[in-house]
Amino acid sequence: MELKESKIFQEQFGIIGESLEMQELVQVVQHVAPTEITVLITGESGVGKEVIAHAIHGASKRSKKTMVTVNCGAIPEGIIESELFGHEKGSFTGASSERKGYFELADGGTIFLDEIGELPLATQVKFLRILENGEFLRVGSSVARKVDVRVIAATNKDLELEVRNGNFRQDLFYRLRSVNIKVPALRDRRADIPLLFEKFAKEFSEKNGVQFLGITPEAMEILQNHYWHGNVRELRNVVESIIVIERGKKIDADDVRKYLRIDQHSLGRSVPMLLPKHNDFDERQLILRALIDMKADILDLKNMIGSLLGVHNTADTDQQMFLQPGVTVQKASGNIPETLSIEEMERRMVEGALKKFNGNRRLAAEELKISERTLYRKIKEFNL
Repeated sequence: MELKESKIFQEQFGIIGESLEMQELVQVVQHVAPTEITVLITGESGVGKEVIAHAIHGASKRSKKTMVTVNCGAIPEGIIESELFGHEKGSFTGASSERKGYFELADGGTIFLDEIGELPLATQVKFLRILENGEFLRVGSSVARKVDVRVIAATNKDLELEVRNGNFRQDLFYRLRSVNIKVPALRDRRADIPLLFEKFAKEFSEKNGVQFLGITPEAMEILQNHYWHGNVRELRNVVESIIVIERGKKIDADDVRKYLRIDQHSLGRSVPMLLPKHNDFDERQLILRALIDMKADILDLKNMIGSLLGVHNTADTDQQMFLQPGVTVQKASGNIPETLSIEEMERRMVEGALKKFNGNRRLAAEELKISERTLYRKIKEFNL
C-alpha cells in the first residue's frame, strides 16, 4: 500500500524514478511536506532540485497559497536585499515608490531560494533573522515587519566547505539544514534513465509533432553508462536533440554515440569540479582553459585536413601562453598570426554562450561553469 501511495505521489508531482535512491527520497519528501520545517535540498546542477521543492510545497498545508521561486545567483549583489525584503520610497536612487520584496509576496505560502550558496554574507544576516522569527526590515525602513513564510532552500555547493572557507555563516548553515534532502546524481540512479528517456521523448515528440520510433537496447545501454555531468537536464537536452535531428527513425547505438561524443570530449578536458571555490580568477581560468581546448581541437582538425590535401601548416605548435592576465594568444594559421587579448577571448566566449542559448543567462552560465551573478557582470563589462 505504501509503494502504491508513493507512485501516486510521484505521478502527481512529476518525480520520475523507480530506483531505490529515488524511492527513499520520495518517502522523505512525503514525511517532510506536511510540516512547517525548513528544508535544504542539495545536489549537483541539473538533478531536479526545483521539482522536489515544488513537490514539498504541493503536498504541504500551504499548497493553495503562493510559492515564490528566487534564484539567488541571478540577482546582482547591489539589489538583492531590495529584491528579497523590499524597499521604501526614496531609500536609494531610482526607488520612486515603495516595493514589496519576495518574502512579503510569499506571505502565507512558501519561498524557494535556489542557489542559496550565492547569497552575500551581509544578506545572510538578515535572512537568518527572518528564519528565526519571521521579522525583516525593508531597505530604507526602521519598522520591523513580519511574515509567515515556509523556507525551502537549494544549492549545488558544499555549504559545509563554504562555511570553512568563510563564504557562508555557520549559524545560518545549521539553521537551514534542519532537514537536508540530497537529490542523487543521475549516474547514481542509472536504472531511472530509461524512464526519464521515455518521458522526455514522449513529451517532446507530442509537443512538436515529431515522430519518434523508439530506441534500441544497445543505444539505451550506452545512455545508462554515460557519466552525465549535467544530470537530468543534460539527458533531456540530448533526448530532444536526437529526436529532432534523427526524426522518423529508431535510435540506434551509433546515433547515441554521435550525440554524446562532444559532451564526453569537452567535459573530460575541463576540471571545474576540482576547484575548491568559485571566485573571479577561477572563473576566468575556466573560460580560458575551455578556449585552449577549443583552439587545440581546431588546430588538430586543420592539420589533419592539411595532411589529406598535402598542405602543411608553417607553424609547428600553438603559442599557448595565456593563463595569466595581460598575456596574449597567437593563433597559428599559415603565415597570418591573430593575436587576441584575454578580455577579447572572454567576450567572445560569453557572447557565444548567450547566442547558443538565445540569451538565456542561466543556461549560458552553466555552459561557462560560472555563476549567473558573474555572467551578469561580464555582460555589463562587455556591453553585450
